[in-house]
Amino acid sequence: MHISTILNSKKTAFSFEFFPPKDQKASEQLFKTIHDLTPLQPSYVSVTYGAGGSTRELTHDLVVRLTRETNLTVIPHLTCVGSTKQEIEAIVGRYRDAGVENIMALRGDPPKDVQKNVPVEDGFDHASDLVRFIKQHFPEMGIGIAGFPEGHPVTPNRLKEIEFLKQKVDAGADYICTQLFFDNRLFFDFCERCQLAGIGVPIVAGIMPITTRKGMTRMADLAGGAHFPARLIKSVMRAEDDTGVEKVGVHWATEQVSDLIDHGVRGIHFYTLNQSKATLSIYDSLGVTSSARLGN
Repeated sequence: MHISTILNSKKTAFSFEFFPPKDQKASEQLFKTIHDLTPLQPSYVSVTYGAGGSTRELTHDLVVRLTRETNLTVIPHLTCVGSTKQEIEAIVGRYRDAGVENIMALRGDPPKDVQKNVPVEDGFDHASDLVRFIKQHFPEMGIGIAGFPEGHPVTPNRLKEIEFLKQKVDAGADYICTQLFFDNRLFFDFCERCQLAGIGVPIVAGIMPITTRKGMTRMADLAGGAHFPARLIKSVMRAEDDTGVEKVGVHWATEQVSDLIDHGVRGIHFYTLNQSKATLSIYDSLGVTSSARLGN
């Protein structure tokens, strides 16, 4: 199903993100998670793309398998880094032929051993270039782009950040999915600034529950970092162990989701890390059993 149809529905869209497994054990964990979460009837799921395009084939294989073997709407991530225009056209063509109707278009991160993004010859400099290329060659494709409520990691100028985001929307993007955040006020402010800039596409809120102290530290180390409200930090510090941390994280995320629904957010995207427990707990805490009963 095209993403515009999904996000123009009256109810809030709920979706999950997975990453392609690199070995048999990880594959078993992923498909257990998918088995656990499918009954929640997500509006769609997305599959990530490794830094520098490192999981290109793994991502493709997982997306095609899910498209063929399940009733899920699957949205693959696609990045500019390390790919020529010809390669991008071939990748999107393969997805189209497999029945995929949407793409998440990102600039992407360079490989781990490379410090700076350097576009390949006959490649793309920016995500807006990728969006424009896909829209020109595959006009039927729905296209998603990334948004950063706490600021883009390489664009400290917040006015320029929204200007660049507007360029991606004007190039043909159908929706924005945000990076994770823990303070809803930052998300609502981001939405208002988008509105002021004339950005009218749906904005999906990215949510990742804290489940361990180590995981919280990793989130803080992500590109651009993550802002943790003092009240959340205090609650995590009070927890005796990671079991307690997970309860705090699930409770906090549940309150975030409830508030977002009350404010009429168009979609909520869970970064699952290929685990189902936290997401299932949030649904349970909200008192619902499926996405079909969430939202307006």
